[in-house]
Amino acid sequence: MKFTLSWLKDHLETQASLDEITERLTAIGLEVESVDDRAVFHPFTIARVLTAEPHPDADKLRVLSVDAGPQVNDGKPLQIVCGAPNAQAGLIGVLALPGTYVPGIDTTLGVGKIRGVESFGMMCSERELELSDEHNGIISLPSDAPVGTRFSDYAGLSDPVIEINLTPNRPDATGVSGIARDLAAAGLGTLKTKAPEPIAGEGDCPVALTLESPTATGFALRLVRGVRNGPSPDWMQKRLKAIGLRPINALVDITNYLTFDRGRPLHVFDAARVTGGLTVRQAASGEEILGLDGRVHALDESVCVIADDKGPESIAGILGGEHSGCDETTTDVLIESALWEPIDIARTGRQLGIVTDARYRFERGVDCDFMEPGLDLATRLVMELCGGTPTRKHIVPYRGARPEPVRLPFTEVERLTSLTVAPDRQIALLQSLGFTVAARDDAGATIVPPSWRPDIDGKADLVEEVMRLTGVDAIAPAPLPRDAAVTGRVLTAAQQRDRIVRRALATRGMLETVTYSFIPHAEAVAFGGGAEALQLENPIAAELTDMRPSLLPSLIAAATRNAARGYGDTALFEVSHVYRDDTPEGQQRVAAGLRRGTAVMAGAGRDWSGNAPTVSVYDAKADALAVLEAAGIPTDRIQIEAGASAWYHPGRSGRIKLGPKVTLAEFGELHPKVLKAVRAGGALAGFEVQLDALPEARRKPTRTKPTLQLSAFQPVRRDFAFVVDAAVEALKLVRAAEGADRKLVGEVRIFDIFTGAALGEGRKSVALEVTLVPSERTLTDEDLEAVSGKIVAAVAKATGGVLRS
Repeated sequence: MKFTLSWLKDHLETQASLDEITERLTAIGLEVESVDDRAVFHPFTIARVLTAEPHPDADKLRVLSVDAGPQVNDGKPLQIVCGAPNAQAGLIGVLALPGTYVPGIDTTLGVGKIRGVESFGMMCSERELELSDEHNGIISLPSDAPVGTRFSDYAGLSDPVIEINLTPNRPDATGVSGIARDLAAAGLGTLKTKAPEPIAGEGDCPVALTLESPTATGFALRLVRGVRNGPSPDWMQKRLKAIGLRPINALVDITNYLTFDRGRPLHVFDAARVTGGLTVRQAASGEEILGLDGRVHALDESVCVIADDKGPESIAGILGGEHSGCDETTTDVLIESALWEPIDIARTGRQLGIVTDARYRFERGVDCDFMEPGLDLATRLVMELCGGTPTRKHIVPYRGARPEPVRLPFTEVERLTSLTVAPDRQIALLQSLGFTVAARDDAGATIVPPSWRPDIDGKADLVEEVMRLTGVDAIAPAPLPRDAAVTGRVLTAAQQRDRIVRRALATRGMLETVTYSFIPHAEAVAFGGGAEALQLENPIAAELTDMRPSLLPSLIAAATRNAARGYGDTALFEVSHVYRDDTPEGQQRVAAGLRRGTAVMAGAGRDWSGNAPTVSVYDAKADALAVLEAAGIPTDRIQIEAGASAWYHPGRSGRIKLGPKVTLAEFGELHPKVLKAVRAGGALAGFEVQLDALPEARRKPTRTKPTLQLSAFQPVRRDFAFVVDAAVEALKLVRAAEGADRKLVGEVRIFDIFTGAALGEGRKSVALEVTLVPSERTLTDEDLEAVSGKIVAAVAKATGGVLRS
């Protein structure tokens, strides 16, 4: 919401400075976003062209002698080179001296030399001062313009422009008069706004009016005959331009002016272009309207329109139609002041993609009691600026909801805000905002909100009004009360696990990302998703259409963007939700990571000792195991099997399980077809840990840790080499060897894997180092032979392996 300081003072009698006004606006909840003091216009000076001689070396240029007043160049004329066709002796225009910033060309002037002739400034056009798009010549001022004075003072361009940020619950502040009311209530002046005087009119409005749509909650219409439409007066044009609106003509400018002045959107129809009566109805499927924005809008039954006998003439509460718009030929005008259901206006505006000042106000709620006065005020301005004779008003009274009375206990202000405000002061503050008191007793009062405050719904809203006028800065800071007892654990087990996992991955050199939960449909399909139930009806971007079934697509996209900017070796992770289906159980917590290029844990890139290897399935496996270990999962009990989901490489991926049914994680290199589908390339390896599947640690352990027992006898290490089928997993050999004799067998490690023609087709040799730890006596040769036999038998039974000869 923008307005100028002088505009505000039309409604507020105040001696406060600009700084005081802006500070108070923010203090009462109308946050000031920016203040344009119009200082950019201050350096420009009114100057007279004394002579205009042809340039000696350019046919289209003139060398001007310019008088800028006694304060410039000691009163001596300045030499200016100018190419404007209207530059001539006697013209009074606007001069920019060297050192002046010219906003229209985004340039700070200096002393220049144009075709060999020095120029000590520039005579400006309207476009160069961003006053309009006119650039056919320099500005030509009336002969009585005071030479040597500031152009901004003469043209009224020194009026500061204030922009405030409105919350959706403050429709009353969408007009300058409402803002002035708040400032007056806050003690910054006296409200000057007066109620418009009613205009009786002559004769009935000849245009029939029918309301069929429930979207219309009230309607006022009047015809004004014999108007003369032309440019609006300078004072109105200057205010509209100051807030970023383009003046069109007097009739249209009046409606735009009242939209910002009183927060009362109106619309004007050229009566000669309206056929028959006006009907407020729902549009028919297939109907279209050419709007005043120059676009053709397709309508359907959900859109409310104002139509004549030929079809829609405007989209209710949002946008007028081009066909019935007013121009310089308009002689009879219909002025409309209506009320609409806010939710319907918001839905229609969003559906059609139309953002207008009228929609902005109607979807928040317009003062229902200002419908008729708004029509009278617009009529009076039309009569003053365009002439004409009005008819009587055609009124359909307001039939919507009104703010209900609210009971305010006087103790609520202190209970909710800690401010001590006397009951009489609370009542006085509310009355200054237009609230009325229906009843009062010692404990509280029944307050009736004014018609322009549809946001008041309960006693907390009234407390807020008292608080903001008293001042939030009046609330004394106080510490929160602290209980004497030691507080218990605040975070849940899942939250603690998330933190532990994040820290574990960060210590492995990975960077955390936070990405959208939405991905393109093709990527969702590639990673096992794409179900219709998980497609968004109203995505925030055209490509972000599906809820993600995996975190890997988002990480791949982030890594690809980094690679495109020269950072190809990245290690990223994210801990967030994925969505398997549209049930609560389908939302799962996952920790996922991705390494690209040479971003291994030891470091990425080139080094004097050799290039780092590219990432592989083993890097992803190590990351996944690190997450499980950090989360408290006993990694010595897990099972690892080959193969994972379809988006992993079938021969370079694996699955981590806890028992035969519970899958804890998947890891591996990404499938080339999947990478092609998501438009990614390079070495990529990732993992996904299902955090919801991890068993939660017991809060109270059922048993204590066993006593540490160290053997007094020398451990013995024996090596075994087994020949097995190439498809046999090495972990099976390890588990079989560990279970051969639990009292003697300690650690089992794989130290070699060999394949070759000597072993036969499809065979491999796996070498194990088995550490035997005796606890009762030193092992004899017979003991070693016995336990070795057990190990060989256990491995043969579990894998079919035989000792390599």
